[in-house]
Amino acid sequence: MNLTTLDYALVVLFFTAAFGIGFWTMYRAGKNSSEFFLAGRSMPWWLLGISLVATTFAADTPNLVTDIVRRNGVAGNWEWWAFLLTGLTTVFIYAGLWRRLGLMTDIEFYEIRYAGKSGAFLRGFRTLFIGLIANTVIMASVTLAIIKILGVLLGSDPYTTVFLAGGITMIFSMLGGLSAVLWADFVMFIIAMLGSAAAAYFVLQLPQVGGLQNLLAHPNVADKLAFFPSLNNWDVFVTVLIIPLTIQWWSVWYPGSEPGGGSYVAQRMLAAKNENHAAGATLFFNICHYAVRPWPWIIVALASLVVFPTVDSLREAFPNLPERMMQHDMAYPAMLTFLPPGWAGLVLVSLFAAYMSTIATHLSLGSSYMVNDFHCRFFKPEATEKQRVFYGRLWTMLLMIFAGVLAVQLTSALDSFRIILQIGAGTGLLFLLRWFWQRINAWSEIAAMTASFCIAMYFQFGHPAAVTALALPPETFILSGSMQLVAGVCITTVIWIIVTFLTPPTDEKTLREFVRRSHVCGPGWNDIIRRAAADGDDLGLAAGERWNVPAGILCTVLGCIGIYGLLFAGGLFLYAQPVSAAVLCTVSAAAFVLLYFVYSPPNLR
Repeated sequence: MNLTTLDYALVVLFFTAAFGIGFWTMYRAGKNSSEFFLAGRSMPWWLLGISLVATTFAADTPNLVTDIVRRNGVAGNWEWWAFLLTGLTTVFIYAGLWRRLGLMTDIEFYEIRYAGKSGAFLRGFRTLFIGLIANTVIMASVTLAIIKILGVLLGSDPYTTVFLAGGITMIFSMLGGLSAVLWADFVMFIIAMLGSAAAAYFVLQLPQVGGLQNLLAHPNVADKLAFFPSLNNWDVFVTVLIIPLTIQWWSVWYPGSEPGGGSYVAQRMLAAKNENHAAGATLFFNICHYAVRPWPWIIVALASLVVFPTVDSLREAFPNLPERMMQHDMAYPAMLTFLPPGWAGLVLVSLFAAYMSTIATHLSLGSSYMVNDFHCRFFKPEATEKQRVFYGRLWTMLLMIFAGVLAVQLTSALDSFRIILQIGAGTGLLFLLRWFWQRINAWSEIAAMTASFCIAMYFQFGHPAAVTALALPPETFILSGSMQLVAGVCITTVIWIIVTFLTPPTDEKTLREFVRRSHVCGPGWNDIIRRAAADGDDLGLAAGERWNVPAGILCTVLGCIGIYGLLFAGGLFLYAQPVSAAVLCTVSAAAFVLLYFVYSPPNLR
């Protein structure tokens, strides 16, 4: 990419604005840990929602979508589109529960829901597993994307990219905490959307592509346009549609799409003004994430099949890049090399914005875990608020270093995505039920996490090594990636349910206090509520307070109809099928109208 003075000016202006936001919020963030990690719990729904959208607009997301489309067509996106069901159950069932608990982090939940040494152990274990290990892998995957992008666009080597992009993001995050992240996300989201739309527009103008209609008719593209996989290829149909819609969405832990909410989604809900703002933020996020944002990425991915139809063609075009990084996801940054001056700078800035937004969020989240749930929980509980902020900034720096070191070892965004899915396979059902089934205890969670991790490591490393060592045929007991996921879900679920019944329940005092704080109710809590009432304790539940799960499920169904309708209507307009698109828009509008009348949020101001 040949950058002009205008392009460089846009890059400099962007970084100046980012540092300006960091310095602007630095004083407020330094007041106490609540300000640094949760922005004072005073944020409005629209800012939190935009921040969530910007966070998931990671530098690796266009690469991931490109990888998926090039391998399995547009329909391959069901691997992540299915997580809409997870997101909407969070909106309509779990958002209010999280906000009522008033925690500093979602991991603090473990000592509120469970009791004693097992609850404390689980909190520490989960902190290291999620806050340190999984968080580092995610940041490394995102950093890998910016390494590939800048390697293609600017010829930058991996170590220089990590030092500059990671270092700038680290300093910005250390200054302003979550407040800086939220306000910067607002700016970065606008830039990122403009950049992705501009990229889609200009690649369609390339002579090789020849406009949208020529692109859709091209033989490399025509068989990849369907919204749903063909029944003629049963393996792909099961892998990218059936399993994600029937098993993956509720059974798998994945950052930003955790069953029941968690990680940075929970962080945004905990930072909201009240329950209404928590639910509003997550609903706005899901609409934008699934219905508004995907099509520019998909257009670029489809165009890349015309310009760079194979990995070999990418390798020939960019011979100086490391061989191990030459995967299908390289096609997205490769297409950006064709952008004209001025717009090239804007798109480059948009990718920087996407990278900084995601990394800053994970740095904020990870440092809050390591300070609140590990360092100050187990080693320095007497730490002052100023010390906690200092530790937060220190952990921000350390996490960025860990991620940078790992990033230069990875090869593909899709590989990282699937490894994380496999590690979390089978834990999702527990995360959904722990709010509504009081019998689940800390050992249930420990068993689920341990089993899923061990199974993932076996499929990733153990079995291939055993096949090689024993000189067995390569296909011996080999399961496809989707079947590995199903196997992981089944085995892990059976293990944690057995452990649940073999271990004692959480003590009743802890369970009563959990009901009092969260106002959770329903069949799984009736015994606790009834015994408390016999003791003259109403647990803070209002007379006639209802179980919200049935209504939440109905709202989830209506929301899915509305959002999927908008998603596919956008695709049909691009495919020049306006009548079908209009019909879907009508169905979507009707679903949202019904949702408006069915959903009854708490009357809070």
